[in-house]
Amino acid sequence: MLARMSEAAPLDPEDRKIITLARSARARNGVPEGAAVRDETGRTYVAGTVALESLQLSALRTAVAMAVASGAQSLEAAAVVTAAETATAEDLAAVRDLGGAGTPVLVAGPDGTLRATVQAG
Repeated sequence: MLARMSEAAPLDPEDRKIITLARSARARNGVPEGAAVRDETGRTYVAGTVALESLQLSALRTAVAMAVASGAQSLEAAAVVTAAETATAEDLAAVRDLGGAGTPVLVAGPDGTLRATVQAG
């Protein structure tokens, strides 16, 4: 399911927060993508793209991994700031594995403008 910003309701302040955190991670680290996820308790986990010779992870998969490693049991929402039009299938699968098929994934451009909201499932 895909919802364009013009079709969506105004952005919730907590969702705006994870987009801002994702954008900050992208800019601060000079990486192609920044991401943030919010767990079932409201805690947030922020990450950028990991591009090591021996380890390649998107920002969103890294943020999900950080949440899991910190004991999160589920996700309320995820955000990725990217030049791409939407999240990859692999990124959506990672969010779905922890948060379930209905978990919203906010896809924003490098300027932080929400492009689309997709469900992880």
